[in-house]
Amino acid sequence: MKRNCLHTAASVVLAAAMALAGCSGGGETAKPSGEQGGSQGGQGGSGQVTLTMNSWRVEDTEGYKKIIQAFEAENPGIKIDFKPLKATEYDTILNTALQSDSGPDILQLRPYAPGVSLAEAGHLEPLDNLPGIREFPQDVLAAATGKDGKVYGVPLSLNSTQIYYNKKIFDQYGLKEPKSWDELIATAKTLKEKGVVPFAFGAKEGWLLSLSHGVIAPGTYNGNAFVDKLLKGESTFTSPEFVKSLQRMQELAPYFPENFVGLELNDIRTMFFTEKAAMFINGSFELEGLKKMNPDLPIDFFPMPTDDGSTVLTTWVDGSYAVNAKSKHKQEALKFLAFMTTKKFGELFAGEFKRISAVPGVSTDDPLVNKMAEMSQSIATPYLMVVHFAEGNPSTKKTLENALQGMYLGKLTPEQVAQEVQKSAEKWFPAFKK
Repeated sequence: MKRNCLHTAASVVLAAAMALAGCSGGGETAKPSGEQGGSQGGQGGSGQVTLTMNSWRVEDTEGYKKIIQAFEAENPGIKIDFKPLKATEYDTILNTALQSDSGPDILQLRPYAPGVSLAEAGHLEPLDNLPGIREFPQDVLAAATGKDGKVYGVPLSLNSTQIYYNKKIFDQYGLKEPKSWDELIATAKTLKEKGVVPFAFGAKEGWLLSLSHGVIAPGTYNGNAFVDKLLKGESTFTSPEFVKSLQRMQELAPYFPENFVGLELNDIRTMFFTEKAAMFINGSFELEGLKKMNPDLPIDFFPMPTDDGSTVLTTWVDGSYAVNAKSKHKQEALKFLAFMTTKKFGELFAGEFKRISAVPGVSTDDPLVNKMAEMSQSIATPYLMVVHFAEGNPSTKKTLENALQGMYLGKLTPEQVAQEVQKSAEKWFPAFKK
């Protein structure tokens, strides 16, 4: 699958992974449309403007210091105050602030429906005339494009999610990257028999469950053909292949840590980088942190084996950055977002975070990131719940997460989980509406 066809198979291909940046752009700088409203940005002396910038990634604080310094060196009249919030609290705090006209000048958008909903509520400034914005492929811009066709965010990164593994532990027990589901289970069984936790896994945070299912499920429905049928309403979440994906999530449970239902990301991340677990299902965004916490970690990853003998890599466009429509300093905020479309920003981002800038044309010096990039070009499948089923109240994605938690607590069967997901989607998804 080519990078400029992220949505061809029904969405976003992480072209994700990592060929990124390049830019500079056309169009004229967008102008402020009204100065009313509150913003946390302040006016300093000598005409200096301070912009507040929110994100859900507290762990990115140090990396953004270098990026912001590069921007401020070229724009001495503008200061950026990066104020990240805890990921689990971000949405609530941000929505409350925006509704009271006191939100940040620059904010990170959740990808697809959740971010677009802020535009529909009138909180975001359109970016169609932002210099550099049209350098991004349409499928990448789709993650922050409203139903009105306007672009509201500068795409930040292209993500994949996969199964990381500890090469030293695998070598110690003569294990190879599994090429089928049966081989994956046999690998987990061998590790457990040797006294090693096969998977660092936790079910306390629901998003970890939908993310893990996003890796496991395409192996049962063989990637994109099922996704295409689902989006056309020719198949449903109660189909045998989707139910099978939930059964496989249940089948993995014996190979999770003790008391895994009470473990969260920090617990399982620590378990993996301290080499107490052999495998870790998570996103490309975890790579930089894992390497920082254990520079000697012998890490690699493998894509998900499919039942038809192939492999798939789950991909999506991650968060974008937007401008608060009520910011008192929109011109300055737009200037920073224009900087985010440039190759300079893309290279800084990729270098600092070992991630994929969404800016076209940027390569990295990290072999694992490049491996993700290569696979995303040929074997990508969309993170279904993020790209296509993040709407509804609660969203279908959230419904899956809650139901999987119920399954792991012994309250729901895989078949009942599928029924809950289908009922949720039928309430809003056009192809399912009757």
